[in-house]
Amino acid sequence: MQHGRDPRVVPVRRGNAFEETMERVLRLLRLGTFPPGSKLPAERELAASLQVSRTTLREVIGELRAAGYVSVRRGRYGGTYVSGSVPTPGVGRGLDAAEVEDLLTLRAIVEPAAAALAASRTLTDEQREALRAAARDCARAGVEQYRPFDARLHLTLAELSGSPSLAGVVADVRDRTNALLDRIPLLPPNLAHSTRQHEAVVTAVLAGRPEAAREAMRDHLEGTAALLRGFSV
Repeated sequence: MQHGRDPRVVPVRRGNAFEETMERVLRLLRLGTFPPGSKLPAERELAASLQVSRTTLREVIGELRAAGYVSVRRGRYGGTYVSGSVPTPGVGRGLDAAEVEDLLTLRAIVEPAAAALAASRTLTDEQREALRAAARDCARAGVEQYRPFDARLHLTLAELSGSPSLAGVVADVRDRTNALLDRIPLLPPNLAHSTRQHEAVVTAVLAGRPEAAREAMRDHLEGTAALLRGFSV
């Protein structure tokens, strides 16, 4: 059976192409569809099976190579090969799938609600500038500094909901999310994508569009969810 036609190689279906593709490929490695030492299908074939662009697949393979999941060989038998052993992010601290799903369920409830509530309120000039500043700082942050600024932006949105209780829950969820994210590699393409999604959320909030803010936040959270699921065991 050709790898590209394996029934487990399912298309990417949602709007977070990089993150969803990463989740799918990692799952294929874990399931043994592409076992250690095996050669991945040609880029064109695998991209067609996953129904993503070759550029997106190339970004994913590049990050997997940097993290030690695959290697690239040159010459007559060149191609992308699965590493002899698939590494575990944060040695000894692999992500527990049940823990991840529990957190993702809660996060999918509270953060879109907070964004929608923030968009439904009449924000002061000071509040609006605080949100813009948090978004700017996050967009400008380097890879190693990104997560603290990312967390601050999410907490700023929660605080603007006007509900201290909801903001407290979001803060707890974000703290738990960061603890999980610290166990997986930092992926620059994901951070760039997240920045664009942040802009969509902030724009909707400042424009006073609750449903648009809710949907933009949901879309953003799905990207992070895909990565955490991909690295779960």
